Amino acid sequence: MIGYRFTEYTPDEQIQQGKAKFESLLKLFLELVSMTGGNVAEALAWLNNLDKKYQLTDDSYGIGDFIEDLKRKGYIEENPQKAGVLQITPKSEQNIRRNALEEIFGKLKKAKPGNHQTKKSGVGDERGVEKRNFEFGDELDNIAFTESIRNAQINHGYEDFFLTHEDLEIIETEYKAQTSTVLMIDISHSMILYGEDRITPAKKVAMALAELITSKYPKDTLDIIVFGNDAWQISIKDLPYLQVGPYHTNTVAGLELAMDLLRRRKNANKQIFMITDGKPTCLKEGLRYYKNSFGLDRKILNRTLNLAAQCRRLKIPITTFMIASDPYLQEFVREFTQVNQGRAYYSSLKGLGHYIFEDYQRNRKKNI
Repeated sequence: MIGYRFTEYTPDEQIQQGKAKFESLLKLFLELVSMTGGNVAEALAWLNNLDKKYQLTDDSYGIGDFIEDLKRKGYIEENPQKAGVLQITPKSEQNIRRNALEEIFGKLKKAKPGNHQTKKSGVGDERGVEKRNFEFGDELDNIAFTESIRNAQINHGYEDFFLTHEDLEIIETEYKAQTSTVLMIDISHSMILYGEDRITPAKKVAMALAELITSKYPKDTLDIIVFGNDAWQISIKDLPYLQVGPYHTNTVAGLELAMDLLRRRKNANKQIFMITDGKPTCLKEGLRYYKNSFGLDRKILNRTLNLAAQCRRLKIPITTFMIASDPYLQEFVREFTQVNQGRAYYSSLKGLGHYIFEDYQRNRKKNI
């Protein structure tokens, strides 16, 4: 029988360089896709311009090679309804969310299907660290055998070893509370005004939060709402394509939809995260829109505060992330937060993800 013959493997240097270039270009490409709202052609045009300016590629591996690799590896494909138009695939969408998670929340390890801790102990679904004496009715699976055997040795000696119920110790288990979260994202026109792109960081935070919840806390729920003149729900896979529009800010519509979604959830813990850069400027009355962009309109403000109070009565805290520094806008947020008894962060775009992550983790410890 002929056996296997092993020789030293020498990787092809050109292949290795091409792989390294693909990986670095892929990360940049996915970032550009997110910034362009999922427009592959525009993202590739930007990539070409960056290549021309910074020499990202060389004669051995060019942007054309990169595009072919994107197709071959399943990151982009031709739109079946529009011949010649490229679009990203679900594989790219997931990679964009994972990149956002790593960038904003750091490298988080996957854990067991986790839920949110409470201060209660009893018959739960995860072991704690506290121990107590065995009581009738305790589950045998929760016996701390090492401690129990040690107790038996101390109580009865080594020579005539036996174990009684008085030697047994139990590891406390903890109840886990599921949490339902609604994330509201402002897509009014001001999110791209004044030379500052505020929508892309907001999208990144939403994608990171979605990836965190689906991977680390799969029993939790996350609903995502965008609000401009109106409010509507979007799915997680829609996030890379999200763009602002020529809209005012109808915060009332967003809160009403958020409350409606949470009303259907049976979880005890419910919360709303709202990312916005401005004041409410719009209401819908029947078929017409009531708008006022000049200062805080009393009519719009009262409706918004009424909903904040209603959320408080329903035990739904609202955490507002205000990514603007205007004093009168901060005054509005302070009043809104006081009425709801929630939280508010006056955050720069850079710190937005950190604040949301910290608040989400803090709310995990609420009682049921």
